[in-house]
Amino acid sequence: MAQDVTAKLSNCGISAQKVRLVINLVRGKSVTDALNTLRFTNKRSAEPVYKLIASAAANAEENFGLDRNTMYVHSICCDEAATRRWRYFGARGRFKPILRRSSHVTVVLRERE
Repeated sequence: MAQDVTAKLSNCGISAQKVRLVINLVRGKSVTDALNTLRFTNKRSAEPVYKLIASAAANAEENFGLDRNTMYVHSICCDEAATRRWRYFGARGRFKPILRRSSHVTVVLRERE
């Protein structure tokens, strides 16, 4: 049975909708291809996702003795986290909140047979 290596990023300061654009690029790819793709992706959310996948690969090598070249991104998902509402008052003193959205990202790496 293949061994799964899981890593989580909690409270990423980018909305889940924007992070999903980036994680859809790397789902199912090998770890080295995913890291190369993220390195040259021109999105703000590419950097935290790159760090997350690199960290999961390093944990797999160090703790489980797996080879980085044989691993791939089995699943990666992004969920919504807490939304901060900033007080902002618009015209005529009406309350117009600024929504600062954040997200949780989870990645599962698996070794190819």
